Amino acid sequence: MSISTTIQLAPGLTISRALIGLWQIADMERDGKKVDPIPAAQAMKSYVDEGFHTFDMADHYGSAEEISGVFRKTYGQDLAQHFTKWVPSPGNLTKAQVREAVQTALSRMQTERIDLMQFHAWQYAHPSWLDALFWLQELKEEGLIGHLGLTNFDSAHLNMVLHSGIEIVSNQVCYSLLDQRATGEMTELCQRHGVKLLAFGTLAGGFLSEKWLEKPEPQLNDALTWSQMKYKRYIDAAGGWEKFQNLLRVLQPIAQNHGVSISTLASHFIMTRPAVGGVIIGARLGQSQHLEENRQLFSFSLSEKEEASIQNALSEPHKIPGDCGDEYRKPPFLTASGDLSHHLDSFPAPYPTKAGSDGRTKALSGTIWEDIAGFSRAIRKGNRILVSGTTATHGSKVIGGTDPASQTHFILDKIEGAILSLGGKMEDVVRTRIFIRNVDQWEPISRAHGKRFGEIQPANTMVRADLIGDEYLVEIEAEAVVE
Repeated sequence: MSISTTIQLAPGLTISRALIGLWQIADMERDGKKVDPIPAAQAMKSYVDEGFHTFDMADHYGSAEEISGVFRKTYGQDLAQHFTKWVPSPGNLTKAQVREAVQTALSRMQTERIDLMQFHAWQYAHPSWLDALFWLQELKEEGLIGHLGLTNFDSAHLNMVLHSGIEIVSNQVCYSLLDQRATGEMTELCQRHGVKLLAFGTLAGGFLSEKWLEKPEPQLNDALTWSQMKYKRYIDAAGGWEKFQNLLRVLQPIAQNHGVSISTLASHFIMTRPAVGGVIIGARLGQSQHLEENRQLFSFSLSEKEEASIQNALSEPHKIPGDCGDEYRKPPFLTASGDLSHHLDSFPAPYPTKAGSDGRTKALSGTIWEDIAGFSRAIRKGNRILVSGTTATHGSKVIGGTDPASQTHFILDKIEGAILSLGGKMEDVVRTRIFIRNVDQWEPISRAHGKRFGEIQPANTMVRADLIGDEYLVEIEAEAVVE
C-alpha cells in the first residue's frame, strides 16, 4: 500500500513529504567555484516533474538561494515551494538587520514572498533571538514571509515561542533511527499545537546504508566527509559501532522484503512518524539525483511486525543526550569538529556590564524596572554573583504568555545570561529562590527548574507570593559562586 506524497504543512501550504535539501551546494562550492545556476535550476525542474516540488535551503548554503531565483524566473513562481533559513551570528540584532536579511533572501530568490522562513538561534541566554522572531512575525504580517518556522529549537523554547504569540508552523530538527530525541515531548508538543517536524539527517550522513553493513569501524578523522564526521559522533554517542551494526542487521531483511535500500527504509520510517511533515533528502544538483530512490519512499508500508522489529532495535542503542538542537548549544557537541569552531568564533556577553569603584560589577538586562526601581539584573563581587528577582519581562512584553513553564524557562534564560555576562555559568549556581502566584502551578514550574538544574541541584526554596503584576506567574532569584 502506497502512502501520500504530500501533506498540508499549514493552511494554503501543501508540500512534498520528501523535501529536496540543497545544503550540498555549499560543499560543491567549497573550492571557491560557483555552481552554474542554469543547469542547477534545470536539475531542480527534474525533481518537480517527478512530484518533488519542495526545496529547502539557507542563507549559508552557498548559492542555493540564487539557484532558486533562477528556477523561479525560468519556470514560474508557483511551480514549487522554496524554503530558506536565516542563521544570524549570535549577539545583538536590530530591526533593520532582520529586514535586511529577509530582503536579501527575497532578492536572491527573485520573489516577493518567502514561502517558509526558518530561524535558528545559537544561544537562548542572549535575548536577541526573541527580538528577531517578533520582527520576523511583523514581516510575515507585512506579506514578505508566507509562514514562519524554526530550526533546531528544543521543546522548551518551541513551547515558549508558541505561547508568546509567534505563529510557527514547523521545526526542522535532526531525526533519524540513530537520533530519537524528537520523539516524546517534542512530538507531543507539536501535535498539541499543530506544528510539523521537518526531519534532516535521516540517512546519518550515509551511514544508514548497505555500504556500512558488516564493515570495520572508520576512524574519526579527515578521511571522512564533514557529514560522516558529524554522524560518526552520533554513532559513538548512541553506544558505538557494534550497536550500530546490530541496527543495520535488523534493517537489511526488512528493506529487502520491500525491494528498497536500507537508506530508503530509514527515511521512510522517520517520514511516517507522528508530527513529521517531511524528510529532507540532500541533492547534489546536476550530479546526483536519486529520483528513483526518492519515489520508492512512497511505494510501501511497514507491517506491524516490521514496525515492532525496528522499534525493538531502537531500544538497544543509547539515547542521544538532551533535546533537539542541543548538539549546537552544549556538550557533547555532535558536529563535524566536535565543537562550534567551524561555525562560530565566540559568543558575545548577553548583557552589558559596568564595573564600580568598590570592586563590584553589575549586569543590566534593560528592563524598565531596573531604571525605575534602581537595581541591577545581577551583581558580582569577588567570586560571588547575586541575581535579582527575575520575571518573564522582555522590553514591554511578557514572554511565555499564560504558560508557567514557558515563563520559568525564559526567566532561567535571563538568569543564565546575567551570570554568563559576569564570568560565571549555570553550573556555578548554588541557590535559587522561586516565588509563584498560583500554588496549583508548582509542578510545571518545578519541572522547568528541574530540566535546567537537574544535574546541578542547587539549594532551593519555593514559596507562594503575591507577585507584583497580574501577568507574572513566577519570579526567581539566584546566587552563584565562581570558583
